[in-house]
Order: sequence, then structure tokens, then C-alpha cells
Amino acid sequence: MAKKSALTENLEYGALRFFCGIVNAVPYRAAMAIARGLARLFVRVFHFKRERTMERIRSVFPGIDDKDAIDIAEKSLANILQTGVEMIRAPSLDRDWMDRYVCDGEQYKKRLQEYVDEGKGVVIMVPHSGNWYMAAWSMAKYGLGLFAIAARQRNSKIDAWMKRQYGDIEVLDRGSSRTLVEIKEKLESGRAFAILPDLRVPQQDIEVDFLGGKANVSHAGAMFAIRCGSPIVVAAMRREGGKHVFTHLATLRPDAEAKDRKQEAECIMREVMKLLDAEIRKHPGDWFWYNKRWILQPVVTA
Repeated sequence: MAKKSALTENLEYGALRFFCGIVNAVPYRAAMAIARGLARLFVRVFHFKRERTMERIRSVFPGIDDKDAIDIAEKSLANILQTGVEMIRAPSLDRDWMDRYVCDGEQYKKRLQEYVDEGKGVVIMVPHSGNWYMAAWSMAKYGLGLFAIAARQRNSKIDAWMKRQYGDIEVLDRGSSRTLVEIKEKLESGRAFAILPDLRVPQQDIEVDFLGGKANVSHAGAMFAIRCGSPIVVAAMRREGGKHVFTHLATLRPDAEAKDRKQEAECIMREVMKLLDAEIRKHPGDWFWYNKRWILQPVVTA
């Protein structure tokens, strides 16, 4: 990863902090309303990436009316912008805020804690749906010992800012050889590992049916659960009436004694993706249709 010049880093970081200052100065509900308004403007007036997004939506929902497809695209973009607002405001989102805006958050934390108390940790898999960061922030605010992995940003100052925004969540650097060891150690010590199933890994891994096509997903999260005997919680978050709502999709119990662990991981990930597929189809507006690494594009092989 090429290092940016000090001037570039400072300019980018200065622009970010200036924008953050503006967002933080606006009351939360007003900021969220502005995000919804901008999404409507971008999708319906400026046609921001609309054709590409509409094509993706039509590929999953053949025969969908243009009006319904546009509504999904608009809601999806609004969700992204609102997630950005909440990321910027993350340090101020305390437990009282969670009580107001996350439905049944404390009850869901207790449910996860029961798995943690079994002593083998828990792997929590959520999709890019609703504010997926909020799923982790809220659980950490309610006291769940949570850790995750994230790729380092090219701008070191923005990377440090991102880590501060994660707040109570311990974040490990993706790609480090030490990180793999740390994940196993933390699960074995009874911690909760939050992971977004990587839906578009560059190398061929596990091909699964997903959203009417094929997706190439990583087996890493499932493999950690198998090695440590950890349960896998599959859940999703969506926005509803200005609040965040958890949906518990399933708790999967990997076979730690499986002779072929890779095959066991493949079975688990196919079940995970089946569950996520059904949830996305039920609430398509919460899904991240604007992802640059579109999951159904074929893997490039040498």
C-alpha cells in the first residue's frame, strides 16, 4: 500500500474534520433528514449511479417496476448517508442514546452474552445492511466484550480517526499474520468476534448461491468458529421508524470434531448466505447496493 505524502494526508484529514464539524453541529434528527433529502436528490434528479444500481436490483428482482426499483435505490443511498452521519457522531452515541434509538439492544446483548458465557467465544456475522456499525457499537456500549478486524486506511491520520470512531470495539488490522493468532486467542478467552462476511474476496474461495447469482465468499470466519468450538450468530440490522432494529436469523453450531474442516466451513457459509439472502429480499432498501466490489461479478483467475 503506497504511502501518501504528508501534504496530501493533512489536506484530506483537514477536509474530513471540517466536514465532521458541520455534521456534528446539526442536531441528530435534522442531520438524518438532510441525509434522506440528499439521497432523494441524488437518485431522482442527478441519477447518481442510478442505472448501474437499478441493473443490480433488477437482476435480483426480475420484473420489478421501475418505481419500486428507484425507491429501493433511494432508500439504500439514504441508509449509506445516514450511516456516515452516525459514524461521524459515534463518540457521542452513549448508552442513553442507544436506549432511545436501538430497539431491544440490551436484551439482544444479554442473548449474546449467554453464548459468550459458554466459554468458547462467539462469532457474530452481520451483512452490509442497515447500519452494520451500529450493531457492533450498541453491543459494545451495553458491555459485550467485542472485537473486529478492519483494513488500514492509506491515510494514517484518517486511519487513526477511524479507530477512534470504533470506540469500545477493539479493532485488529486486517492482513497482519499476528491478527490470525490474536483472533483465535480472543475467541478461546471468551470474546465476541464481529465480522462482515467478505462477499467479494479476490481469490477463489467458496462459491455460494446469493441474490440470484454466484458470490465468492471467505470461509475464514467459519473456520475460526470450528477451531475454537464457537457458536455462530447470524443477525441483521435494519432501520425502521428512525430506529435500529436487530433481527436474529439463526445460531449455528459448527462441528469442532469435523474431519474435513474446510468442508464444514463451506456448509456453514452456504447456510449463512442463504439466511442473509432471504433477509435482504425481505428488506432490500437496507442493503448496500452501491458497493464498488459488486458481489456477483466473476472472480478473475490467472
